[in-house]
Amino acid sequence: MKQNLSAPVITIDGPSGAGKGTITQLVAKKLGWTLLDSGALYRLTALAAETAGVALEDEQRLSELALSLDVEFVPGDYGEPVNVLLNGNDVTRDIRTETCGNNASKVAPLPSVRAALLQRQRDFQQFPGLVADGRDMGTVVFPDAAIKVFMTASAEERAERRYRQLKDKGEDVKIATLLSEIRERDARDTGRATAPLKPADDAVMLDTTGLGIEEVLAQVLKLVEESIG
Repeated sequence: MKQNLSAPVITIDGPSGAGKGTITQLVAKKLGWTLLDSGALYRLTALAAETAGVALEDEQRLSELALSLDVEFVPGDYGEPVNVLLNGNDVTRDIRTETCGNNASKVAPLPSVRAALLQRQRDFQQFPGLVADGRDMGTVVFPDAAIKVFMTASAEERAERRYRQLKDKGEDVKIATLLSEIRERDARDTGRATAPLKPADDAVMLDTTGLGIEEVLAQVLKLVEESIG
């Protein structure tokens, strides 16, 4: 896939559970643009490491795995996550577990892994445009993006959202455990030396605490209309 530098980009960054994945998918569908779930790339690397028996501290082997990933994103139905194919196999559920998410957060700070995935992410910039979801889309991967949004929500609300999602899937989880994991993940993501989680200087801040999906979507689409038309 060859990058097209003239194709517009919308970046939607923020911590886990802020709702950026859902909004990214809905915006991409509404505009008919390409979608990039960058966080899935790190989850896929973590999953590949687990499958291959590679330690999460083995930066060299992890970067090699990251380089060899054969990934495809397929938009899901309304309110559903993007379907993720690895080597042609649907691994959507596998990479959405709490264990995989936590492992991805441990893999993500490694400089060699981030370097291996950087160009892969940029290759998604294609006509008519790209909506990119992640933690450093606006600061590192697409610093010249036309629109940058940084979505957040209170840790308590994010834990509650994740609790409902997992309970709906029949998983036995405790909200206190999820809240603790979210706070630990936030600390790792904001404190890492390489590409820490933070809003770009020119990002629009959007706190989704107490807001529904349609309310957030409307705000983002208004930004698109005002900035791109």
